[in-house]
Amino acid sequence: MSDTTTPSDGLGSVRERRDVPRARRIVVKVGSSSISGDAAGQIGPLVDALARAYGRGTEVVLVSSGAISTGFPFLGIEQRPEDLATQQAAAATGQNVLMFRYQQSLERHRIVAAQILLTAGDLEDPTPRSNAQRAIDRLLELRVLPIVNENDTVATHEIRFGDNDRLAALVARLLHADLLVLLSDVDALYTAPPEEPGAERIAEVVFGDPLTGVTFGSAGRAGVGTGGAGTKVAAARLAAAAGTTVLVTATSLVDEALSGEPVGTWFHAAARV
Repeated sequence: MSDTTTPSDGLGSVRERRDVPRARRIVVKVGSSSISGDAAGQIGPLVDALARAYGRGTEVVLVSSGAISTGFPFLGIEQRPEDLATQQAAAATGQNVLMFRYQQSLERHRIVAAQILLTAGDLEDPTPRSNAQRAIDRLLELRVLPIVNENDTVATHEIRFGDNDRLAALVARLLHADLLVLLSDVDALYTAPPEEPGAERIAEVVFGDPLTGVTFGSAGRAGVGTGGAGTKVAAARLAAAAGTTVLVTATSLVDEALSGEPVGTWFHAAARV
């Protein structure tokens, strides 16, 4: 990897969209339905967008779901299995393939990836939380791109809820990230499921807004993802309460999102003390 510089002094906090290109540290989360199966081709454009942010000196962490769904075809499975043991087997198979795909795509940018497997519980226990923070901080200092995923082979209920949205929020909070970008199949949050008549895009959410009257839809692509708009709002609130601004948008719009363009739904964060 040719770039061994540290982030420049010109980088800083993110409070408005125009601040995104100068973010010091960004966590980007992508869901299973955006980078597996027929959507695996989105890995390339996603990596290109991350590399552009990396090239500006921003420290980038990717939280990526997709191990379970990536493992499906290798086990002869077409849809997400209901039993935990098969989910764990698919995750163990797919995680290796998923990391290979990311590293293969990162090669053209001369960026090295590091695999980090965690559970939400790891980040709620002081000892593993401290270990994870130290390791990720060091990787970022070395200009390596950490790719975090749920440790699905040992997870229990976490494997079935949230599609890593909560994990991404916990990682953003752990690392004091300036911005958390939650990517999915939908371009933004809406006042109702976007396919319903009258649903309106929510451009911004002020900190503490209860979003009264908003109706959230279900998860992403059938049989693949487990997260939905509700899990993203919960994750956004968790990160925003810790001072991290959050943007919810589609994986296809990640380049625009990381360039500060007016896409997605912007969650304003609480002031850091």
